Amino acid sequence: MTYAIEPKSRADEDKLAPALHKLMEEDLQLRFYRDPQTNDFLLAGAGQLHIEAVVSKLRRRYHTEVTLKSPEVPYRETIRTTATGHGRHKKQSGGHGQFGDCKIRIEPLPRGTGFQFVNDIFGGAIPRNFVPAIEKGILETAVRGHLAGYPFVDFRATVFDGSFHDVDSSEMAFKIAGRLAFRACMENAKPSLLEPIMRVEIDIPDDTAGAVVGDLNSRRGRVQGMDTRGRRAIVSAQVPLAEMLAYSTTLTALTHGQGSHRMEMDHYDFVPTAIADKITSTSKRPTEDPED
Repeated sequence: MTYAIEPKSRADEDKLAPALHKLMEEDLQLRFYRDPQTNDFLLAGAGQLHIEAVVSKLRRRYHTEVTLKSPEVPYRETIRTTATGHGRHKKQSGGHGQFGDCKIRIEPLPRGTGFQFVNDIFGGAIPRNFVPAIEKGILETAVRGHLAGYPFVDFRATVFDGSFHDVDSSEMAFKIAGRLAFRACMENAKPSLLEPIMRVEIDIPDDTAGAVVGDLNSRRGRVQGMDTRGRRAIVSAQVPLAEMLAYSTTLTALTHGQGSHRMEMDHYDFVPTAIADKITSTSKRPTEDPED
C-alpha cells in the first residue's frame, strides 16, 4: 500500500528523509521515494497497519510529525482532433515595441508518442531564428495544461504562417505569440483528460474469485483472464490507477487477509466524460501569464 506523506512543519521536513532511510535499513518492506510526475513524497509498505506503525516510529524515535494522504493521480491532457490557432502579440510602450505573429496547427498523435514540433514556414514569413521561441511558448503552455492543470501529451504542433516586424519582433514576442496560438487551438481541438491504467495481478483463494472480480468491475476494471493454481486463483486485469489507491484494504476484507496483489503502469487512456467533468471542476485551472 502506498501513501503520499507530508511533513507537518519545515523542521519535520528536514528530519523526514534521514529518519525514513534509517527505518528502511531495518525494514526491507519499506520504500520511500518521490513521484517524478506529481512530485509527491510516497511511502510504500506491506499494508495500512505497517505504514501506520512507521508513522508512529517517526513520531516516537525521531520526533517527526507527518500526515498521510492518498497519492495524487498523474493525469495527463491531450487533444482528440486537429485544430488551427492564431497568436498575435503586439505591444507599444515607448521606444521599441513588441511584435510576434504566428499561426499553428495541432494534431493528435498515438498514445505514448509525446510531443513533436514541425517548422512549415515558407517564404520567410517568420525568420528562422524566431521559430524556436514559438516552440518554447507552446511547450510552456502545454506543460501547464488547459482543462485542469495537467501536462499535455501526444500531439504535434506545426507552425505554418505568421508575420514579423523588422524592429519590434523578438524571441520573447514570438514565445508569447506561440502561447496565444496554442490557447486559441484549444477552442476547437477537443481537449480531453487521460488517466493511467494499471496492469494488475491478484493472488486470492479460489472461493473468493467471484467477489474479487465483481469488485474489479465496479472499479471500471477489465478482467483479462484468470488462472487456477491448486486452491488459488490468479486474476489479471487492467484497472485505472484512480480506482486502486486504497485497494489493499478492500482486498484484505474480500479475502479475509489471504489475498495479495501487485500492479504496474500499462498505458494511458481517456477518462470517461462524467468522471472527467468531476476532476476538472475540482482541479486548479492554469493561470494566465502576467506578461500576456
